[in-house]
Amino acid sequence: MERRDFLKIFGAGAAATAVAACTGKGPQANNAAKKEPGEMTYRTSSLGDKVSLLGYGCMRWPTTTDAEGKTVIDQEQVNALVDYAIEHGVTYFDTAPVYGQGQSERVTGIALNRHPRDKFLIATKLSNTRDYSREAALTMYKHSFEAMQVDHIDYYLLHSVGGSTNSLTSMEVLQKRFFENGILDFLLKEREAGRIRHLGFSFHGDQQVFDHLLKLHDENAEQGGRPLWDFVQIQMNYVDWNHAQLISRRNVNASYLYNELERRGIRVVIMEPLLGGRLVNLPQHASEKLLTRDPNASLASWAFRFCGTYPGVMCALSGMTYKEHLVDNLATFSPLEPLTDDDLKLLEEIAYDYANHPIIPCNDCKYCMPCPYGVDIPGIFVHYNKCVNEAMIQEDRQDPAYRKARRAYLVSLDKNVERMRQANHCIGCTQCVDACPQRINIPVQLRRIEDFTEVLRRDKSPL
Repeated sequence: MERRDFLKIFGAGAAATAVAACTGKGPQANNAAKKEPGEMTYRTSSLGDKVSLLGYGCMRWPTTTDAEGKTVIDQEQVNALVDYAIEHGVTYFDTAPVYGQGQSERVTGIALNRHPRDKFLIATKLSNTRDYSREAALTMYKHSFEAMQVDHIDYYLLHSVGGSTNSLTSMEVLQKRFFENGILDFLLKEREAGRIRHLGFSFHGDQQVFDHLLKLHDENAEQGGRPLWDFVQIQMNYVDWNHAQLISRRNVNASYLYNELERRGIRVVIMEPLLGGRLVNLPQHASEKLLTRDPNASLASWAFRFCGTYPGVMCALSGMTYKEHLVDNLATFSPLEPLTDDDLKLLEEIAYDYANHPIIPCNDCKYCMPCPYGVDIPGIFVHYNKCVNEAMIQEDRQDPAYRKARRAYLVSLDKNVERMRQANHCIGCTQCVDACPQRINIPVQLRRIEDFTEVLRRDKSPL
């Protein structure tokens, strides 16, 4: 997006809306579901597990600062969240070796093991995205058992398949990560031994890889063996359902992914049902449509009900950092009220508009972090997206609305992203690009944001 186009986008609405978008205080901020939770809705796995339709995503646990000033996951808060979730029917907990800067498996294991083993189902992943050696993969696999203090893993995934690198295609990466080193054969044997109960993969990116893995599944079925994949985790929400390819040419529409899995009877686990939180920070006109339809429903509940409406979905994950998120989501799924055809039509209208909205498709997963030069990549993108969402002011710099929105943008940028971690410190090394599951050209986007920010800073009008 060129600078002039950016200014046009920023130039057609009220400054008050701009302030709301940049500070995160908008119509959705006080919009919480009021329904009291009842009985959790459950789906069944291929082995008959009773799986809560709401799954706990353990990527974004609450953090605190230790005695040395280091940011760490807050074990006490995690314990409280896990206790409340289990008490209210949540059974599925999803983590990975790379989550929480490597802390999530251990912290999640501590919290869960305070409960009987039959009260929870644990999912984790083989996140061998940098070192493809067999030795590194086996070490990671064994460490997951040790970190979580379990003798079996209920749901084990090949993590984030479908990505490529600067030197390898997505199919070449797949082969090196799981086939050439014999790791897939090893995991299948582990499943036979019962140390893995369900085997699957999480998918981001190249449809060729997805189709290839399902072809292997079909060939295995023809030979009469146990299904190769017991479940598959995909990115699915009401925007990505039909418009993932519009947002990023490298993504695959969730409708294709879901339908291919459902017709094979492969259970579906959903990640990013809220698009990294972006579907609770909708443009004002979109949120108003949903509030008009149901004033008592949170924006998040619409997204989760969309996921649960599809019968092939076994579980929808939510990274519930705060208890209010957990309470709201429990109300949505306890029990689930499926969407009507009119509801789905309304969400499709919103999705089409949103997919054409010029924001950066960052889901705040932090796979790009840490940046070797200290740039807070997700923090910059989150701030940018908030300020684009309905932050529309007059293009005329003499208009008071422009000055107010300029101040909101610059003040909130410095408040939310430290000066030494802003976009101007990116040197374009591209290390982050391979790590991004959304296939964002991160250095290019950071440069565009910095160019716009520099225009505002060079304006000598008082803040």
